[in-house]
Amino acid sequence: MDVAEILIDGKWQAADVDATFHAENPATGETLATAFPISRWSDCDAALSAASKAAVTLREVAPERLAAFLEEYASNIEAAAPAIIAAANEETGLAVSPRLKDVELPRTTNQLRQAAAAAREESWKRATLDLERNIRSCFVPIGPVVVFGPNNFPLAFNGISGGDFAAAIAAGNPVIAKAHPLHPNTTRLLAEEARKAASTAGLPSGTVQMIYNVRNADGLKLVSDPRVGAVGFTGSRGAGLALKHAADEAGKAIYLEMSSLNPVIFLPGAIAERGEQLGRELIDSCLAGSGQFCTSPNLILLWEGEPAESFVAQVAKGFSERTPQPLLSSSGREHIREGVAALIHAGARLAAGGSVSNGSGYRFENTLLRATGAQFLANPSGLQREVFGNATLVVTVSNEEQLQSILQILEGNLTGTIYSAKTSDDDAIYSRIEPLLLAKVGRLLNDKMPTGVAVSPAMQHGGPFPATSHPGFTSVGIPASLTRFAQLRCYDGVREDRLPEILRNSIENPQTWRSIGGEWVKG
Repeated sequence: MDVAEILIDGKWQAADVDATFHAENPATGETLATAFPISRWSDCDAALSAASKAAVTLREVAPERLAAFLEEYASNIEAAAPAIIAAANEETGLAVSPRLKDVELPRTTNQLRQAAAAAREESWKRATLDLERNIRSCFVPIGPVVVFGPNNFPLAFNGISGGDFAAAIAAGNPVIAKAHPLHPNTTRLLAEEARKAASTAGLPSGTVQMIYNVRNADGLKLVSDPRVGAVGFTGSRGAGLALKHAADEAGKAIYLEMSSLNPVIFLPGAIAERGEQLGRELIDSCLAGSGQFCTSPNLILLWEGEPAESFVAQVAKGFSERTPQPLLSSSGREHIREGVAALIHAGARLAAGGSVSNGSGYRFENTLLRATGAQFLANPSGLQREVFGNATLVVTVSNEEQLQSILQILEGNLTGTIYSAKTSDDDAIYSRIEPLLLAKVGRLLNDKMPTGVAVSPAMQHGGPFPATSHPGFTSVGIPASLTRFAQLRCYDGVREDRLPEILRNSIENPQTWRSIGGEWVKG
């Protein structure tokens, strides 16, 4: 049986195979032909050795060459787009257009090019020169970065093409990408384009490497290896916390994006003013990508009574009328089934859906559940369970005090949204609940659904635990995302010719802070 090769030290080579696996087409349930390896530790060891060697060389590589690689890679992806998109469609069931071709692939190449610009511009290094004391500091590469990509974005968050990859490379680090087993062939095609771009840019052979899968024990060993500088992970809370424990025990930096309900609050004036329009917006957001977004609204909060009841009925009808879209895997469908059952056990009741859907592939009925504010406060742990997919919980509150109590016990989230009246009718309530919501989220939205995450320097795609492992960092938003994969280094009394260029007196950089005559100036 032919088994796909892994990318180690610039070459495709046979894996040290522990076992093999096959991807599936979730739209049909078909097992795909290509066998992919589950690697033994020796493959991880070889990748770490090559990455460690590359990290030393990359310290002397000019930012321009890193930028050239990222831009060449973006162009390569665009040239190979038909094959990459076809593979992603086959392995995920996500639509070719508009999702993959028109949205996700351009997002992927855009963030690679933004990372290239950040590498050139160097503001992320935060160079600071205290000339009177001859003390200087800046951020420098942290060393080999291991990236675990998620299941739901085969291109834009892929371990070998996504935001973590782009940020780690732009900061000057080699990357070992661990492919997600739901889209290994997509990752293979991307890895080949990355390999070619690295060669063209003249980067060390160990700069870009990729393995498909490892046993859990080896994954834990990988993130805690002394040669690792940092780890980026996007995925489930269970897997993320296991990796975090191993990394923390070894003192390794690890940045996790894990779990989020993304509460959406509809204030009374908004529902009375434009309830039907907001219902349509909510349906579209909840069911986009079959709910398989980390920013999908999983918790809806609104006042009980009319017109809220009409609003909920509209959303339930919309859920029932929409054809369920394929989920990413059979295990994802089982996760939804278990999650819905757990929410019902915790006190919620069904308003729509709730069962496995008939038809080809892996589908679940679009599911809407309901609970009261009193029920939520009585069992906040049970009713805060994230169900990753097309299932959403509506909680109706009896008054503002009950809503405030709910906000105070919410776990950390990536996003929080408040819809209010276009008049000033809801302003007083808004001013009282906004501080409570702000304390629980990384991104606050007004009058728009949270599912879109723009690749903008101002974006914060992070939040308090358990949304992420650290609320001070973002996985989307360049150049801020680069500092996750960097360490702050100070040079005290170091001779001019031994300093990094960005810290030398003779180098003019508009992003550098300098102390001159006791005053700090930029430039």
